[in-house]
Amino acid sequence: MKAFLILEDGTVFTGTSIGSTRDCISEIVFNTSMTGYLEILTDPSYAGQAVTMTYPMIGNYGICYEDMESKKAWPDGFIVRELSRMPSNFRSVDSIQNFLAKYDIPGIAGIDTRALTKILREEGTMNGMITTNENYNLDEIIPKLKAYKVTGVVDKVTCSEKEVLPGEKFRVALMDYGAKRNIARSLEKRGCEVTIYPASTTAEEVLASNPDGIMLSNGPGDPEENVEKIAEIKKMYDSNVPIFAICLGHQLMALATGAKTYKLKYGHRGANHPVKDLETGKVYISSQNHGYAVDESSLNPEVAVPAFSNVNDGTNEGLSYVGKNIYTVQFHPEACAGPQDTAYLFDKFIDMMKKEDK
Repeated sequence: MKAFLILEDGTVFTGTSIGSTRDCISEIVFNTSMTGYLEILTDPSYAGQAVTMTYPMIGNYGICYEDMESKKAWPDGFIVRELSRMPSNFRSVDSIQNFLAKYDIPGIAGIDTRALTKILREEGTMNGMITTNENYNLDEIIPKLKAYKVTGVVDKVTCSEKEVLPGEKFRVALMDYGAKRNIARSLEKRGCEVTIYPASTTAEEVLASNPDGIMLSNGPGDPEENVEKIAEIKKMYDSNVPIFAICLGHQLMALATGAKTYKLKYGHRGANHPVKDLETGKVYISSQNHGYAVDESSLNPEVAVPAFSNVNDGTNEGLSYVGKNIYTVQFHPEACAGPQDTAYLFDKFIDMMKKEDK
């Protein structure tokens, strides 16, 4: 069956339908990872977006449900150059086309993803529609595309109730703004008891449990939209509890302390982004998935100072908070499917809790 990807500038790509055949309007983004498509499809940070994979063949190692990073798939759509119809992997239990259909995700294969990516890089992220309707009307569709906004997605992806994962050492409160499973696993592996809280949980409830540390997770959407959650994070900041934050959590902490965020032209999404530790000068390869960044010019140097920067474009990739046991990063140290270069930051968080415990 034919499928069409229609961009808000009127560009149309024609390919083959994969997965669900329903129409979807979404923000079109691209990811440069060569592997890890299942982890990408189950990353809640992609809620409200349709993901274009720049690597030319996707699906060749099939689907292993044990590798899912959340309970379901979250992107609105999936866009690939070539879909492998015959996966080869001893762990595979399903095909990617069946996976997309199971979670009702529309997709399109057989388009020139290089051309699409060039458009997004040159013109910036834009909205688009995936449809199987050959009689589409551009005059009707384009106004709808231009009007589309990603809203309310944190509340859509967060857990519905508190969950406790047992551990024997430090007690960590994990705020779920769209957390990937490997954040909790990384803490569990280090012996932590992890209590996962819904995003709307108040700071009073979290602090009343007397946690040794607080983890602010990744998540989707515009950070400035989360006004109530930012207010609760400010209360957590005012406590003396050590805090480690990733991606959206990093942005929310910055907003809670008076800084500003802005939307990047086309974002950072992939498993090959170099970041520089400004204290040591070392460069690490990181996994990233974000469309917004903290505006360094808006930082109060008495509150926070840059800790990491993006080697490619110089944007902020992390903050260290002055006089506080708080450290935040824009990238994903829990990276799953990889790379694991910055997993040591979880050990740094453990050390932060040890110092506070003395």
